[in-house]
Amino acid sequence: MSFIHDDFLLQSDAARELFHNYAKDEPIHDYHCHLPPQDVANNRRFKDLAEIWLEGDHYKWRAMRSNGVSETYCTGEADPYDKFLAWCRTVPHTLRNPLYHWSHIELKRYFDIDVIINEESAKDIWEAANEKLKTDELSAHGILKKFKVKVVGTTDDPVDDLANHKIIAGQGLDTKVVPTFRPDKALNVDQAEAFNAWVDKLASVVGKEITSLQALLDALKERHDFFHEMGGRLSDHGLERCFFAETSEQEVASIFDKARGGSNATPAEKEAFAFYLMREFGRWNAEKSWTMQLHVGAIRNNNSRMMRKLGPDTGFDSIGDFPQVQTMSRFLDSLDSTAQLPKTVLYNLNWADNYAMATMLGNFQDGTVPGKIQLGSGWWFLDQKEGMEAQMNALSSLGLLSRFVGMLTDSRSFLSYPRHEYFRRILCNLLGTDIENGELPRDFAHVGGMVKDICFTNAYNYFGVK
Repeated sequence: MSFIHDDFLLQSDAARELFHNYAKDEPIHDYHCHLPPQDVANNRRFKDLAEIWLEGDHYKWRAMRSNGVSETYCTGEADPYDKFLAWCRTVPHTLRNPLYHWSHIELKRYFDIDVIINEESAKDIWEAANEKLKTDELSAHGILKKFKVKVVGTTDDPVDDLANHKIIAGQGLDTKVVPTFRPDKALNVDQAEAFNAWVDKLASVVGKEITSLQALLDALKERHDFFHEMGGRLSDHGLERCFFAETSEQEVASIFDKARGGSNATPAEKEAFAFYLMREFGRWNAEKSWTMQLHVGAIRNNNSRMMRKLGPDTGFDSIGDFPQVQTMSRFLDSLDSTAQLPKTVLYNLNWADNYAMATMLGNFQDGTVPGKIQLGSGWWFLDQKEGMEAQMNALSSLGLLSRFVGMLTDSRSFLSYPRHEYFRRILCNLLGTDIENGELPRDFAHVGGMVKDICFTNAYNYFGVK
């Protein structure tokens, strides 16, 4: 039997029934990812398997480094086949790491290659996959069509002109590709040099000088409005934790002036400034019926030497241990107290906080939208079988799994769409086990209907991208 067979991860008859008859054929709503919009606009074609499989993939780079592979084969200038071969030599050492599952699923679903990945199979895989990459089916557009991806939400800085999104909108794709407003750099008053460089870019984009707090807010609001015109319906915020401070407009304006003058804000000043702006972003989202995504808990750029050498997002981040719930509660309440809390997805990176954050949802559900406050899918280091099950168990115990908006790729790679299949198999196995144990009724129309909702329909209805 093949390793990735039809019933992979499905450990009961009920799980198999749920997956094959309810989950398998649902389209994909990839509401949060990091696919480069220019790759879609240009209908990128990938030169070889190293380019599509290893480029930008910090998950694989971390595994390769752990296996003693030199950096030249990860982010360096090694020959593409040599990079691929280094990865194939690493795969056998990834047993019980999700990379082992992902890699074999990707190989089978994209290239119809059904072998175990190792040094001995590398050459045959390389040659067969590279032939497949020459076909239209594995261009950027072909991949989106192949996996029935109905929505892609990219992640975009407010200073982006969204020119690629304009091109995509005119290409007649079956996939709706929309921008997501990611204004993290607007908060960095504690890094005055970088903050000012970014504010100057923003000023250039809007064609107005930004010399005051109000001018900054006006410029950001203008970009928020533009993102809405371009189909954007979500904001995204990567935070160590939510910010909260008792502050005033005058105090925040003074902090802005200090940063614009070239002086770094203190930690307390950064807290006040970031809270003030985040509250404004939340209000704008509520006004437009957008969804606010809060990704909390990552400790980034731990390795200063490699940060200087390679820059961010190259595989040197980890799970942080920040106190989350007190400031999160107060931040959400600051918006809810004036009836301006938007739909919100809380992504938790430290599963020690799963239950605390799952209970946070119920504090701010208000009956206006089913599942208005969401516990986001297992994210980043929790994007694996155990992490997904833990997230769904917490949500099931303390909220409504039936209203869950489901999986997202959160990836820069066009090869990541089988992660939705992986998630669906895990979801169906979880529910199937409950059915077999007599903990859920053997009512496949009901339980299977919930599966279909989690796979696609809930996200389609919730995010409002039509």
